[in-house]
Amino acid sequence: MSPTEKSEYIPALRVNWLTPYYDSIVAATTRERTFKHALIRQTSVGAGERVLDLACGTGTLAVWLKQAVPTALVTGVDGDQAILSIARNKARSANVTVQFDHALSDNLPYPDAYFDRIVSSLFFHHLNWEAKERTAFELFRILKPGAELHVADWGYPKNPLMRCLFYSIQLLDGFENTGDNVAGRLPELFRSAHFSEVKQTQTFSTIFGTMALYKAVK
Repeated sequence: MSPTEKSEYIPALRVNWLTPYYDSIVAATTRERTFKHALIRQTSVGAGERVLDLACGTGTLAVWLKQAVPTALVTGVDGDQAILSIARNKARSANVTVQFDHALSDNLPYPDAYFDRIVSSLFFHHLNWEAKERTAFELFRILKPGAELHVADWGYPKNPLMRCLFYSIQLLDGFENTGDNVAGRLPELFRSAHFSEVKQTQTFSTIFGTMALYKAVK
């Protein structure tokens, strides 16, 4: 089942009633502040550059990006209207300007070669391989030549303990979708969409497994 198919869209925590608790759950279980600030540093966003937060969820990463680089033009996009409402409120509360759009990852409402950076956190493991491929090609389309993709998601386990812990994520989000992550296939995915200089840059141990950061260049 692909979350890029509107009729089968899966909320961030699989059921809508958990959406209000998303922030507290992610913060408590994934070392969110640590890995997202590492991702922000990795992007090296410049003044005036356009940045897209793909599957932005409640907007935490998009807001932190805007706070880190106030002159950047930050956009968040997500397929869940309810979670976008939370994101808009969060940006208002933080007194930052972030544009939030409603769209699915394989059909984004942006022109070719538009963004300087795309970031994404904890999204690709929700997609089956075919949906991952469609999404990766769509991201390649909307990035400028020489622009960069930066992703944080579950990766190949650092050790047997991390592998055992990751079973809880697989039970929640599905073994098919998450299998690509635990097999370390995200770099292969990005290369198949014609990205270059693809690499895993950092990993973090969490109570649910290994969190990995990736970088790729158009």
